[in-house]
Amino acid sequence: MVLHTTVTSGYDVPWAQVHQLLIAAALGAGGILPEPQPFVLQTSLDDDYVSYQLNAYTREASRQAVLYSRIHQNIQDEFNKAGVEIMSPHYRAQRDGNQTTIPADYLPKDYAAPKFRVDGGE
Repeated sequence: MVLHTTVTSGYDVPWAQVHQLLIAAALGAGGILPEPQPFVLQTSLDDDYVSYQLNAYTREASRQAVLYSRIHQNIQDEFNKAGVEIMSPHYRAQRDGNQTTIPADYLPKDYAAPKFRVDGGE
């Protein structure tokens, strides 16, 4: 059985890094087969984000709800540890003056939201 889930991320994140994070999340979930290896498909290039579909094989069809939950938890953990924000299709962030969406526990101790800047056009 193949489990699959979709995650979106901004264009500023290298696609290869997203693939690596998603595959690590799947393999760390338990119950996911290492062979054939999980794989990622890029399913769309939208205005503000890229859609990535993680596909992972399991023989434990009766545990699919638990496996999906573990995979989703691991995706959040892997992305947060790497400092990569998961951007849902309807999420917008103005980076100038706003804090990152990564939970504080994953941020460096000295993290500070960027200051708001105004360009006078000079």
